[in-house]
Amino acid sequence: MRIDIISVLPELLKSPFEHSIMKRAQEKQLLEVQVHSLRKWAVNDYGQVDDYQYGGGAGMVMMCEPLAKAIEELSKDRRYDEVIYLTPDGETLNQKIANTLSLKENILLICGHYKGIDERIREHFVTKEISIGDYVLSGGELAAAVLVDTIGRLLPGVLNDETSALFDSFQDNLLAPPVYTRPEDFRGWKVPDILMSGDHKKIEEWRHNQSLQRTNERRPDLSDES
Repeated sequence: MRIDIISVLPELLKSPFEHSIMKRAQEKQLLEVQVHSLRKWAVNDYGQVDDYQYGGGAGMVMMCEPLAKAIEELSKDRRYDEVIYLTPDGETLNQKIANTLSLKENILLICGHYKGIDERIREHFVTKEISIGDYVLSGGELAAAVLVDTIGRLLPGVLNDETSALFDSFQDNLLAPPVYTRPEDFRGWKVPDILMSGDHKKIEEWRHNQSLQRTNERRPDLSDES
């Protein structure tokens, strides 16, 4: 999979993809992430990519011309399955969306900044709009990093244990069950006996029941989506 990202602050995206699972995914050549500075397509030598909004009001708007040129130039080399704009008024990211996007080959992400991007880009180029929550960030870079991570870890071969992602929270609309590791007894706080029994069938039943209980207590809304 290849993910291209258009940003006015590409420096913000350097660290998230140079460590841990995302680093390993790229080293295994299972994921390629390329970050592009929008200023490469600026309208003048000053690197301008934004301007005042028509109708007045506070906040600058990312201009049509740089974004259109960037998208069109990048699209010459590959066909994008999705052109995604990260925006607070997009569809809220969830595991189902991540699962679907992980099956794509080429994705282009647009990081919003300032007051947002010119609406005409959304109308004529963007195929999907995603939000990572009901709050506003200074820009879409952190949201892009979150989206890439949620997608990238699902690619076959990225995680050491390929079944691991299947048991994450929100798969099958359930929260993950509690987990424990050594020591068995810490300050008198003991690991549940069932996990020490060696009976894998009963352990899986216990984990499933714990997932159901935790979901009903903490996120009953997920049950409604099942």
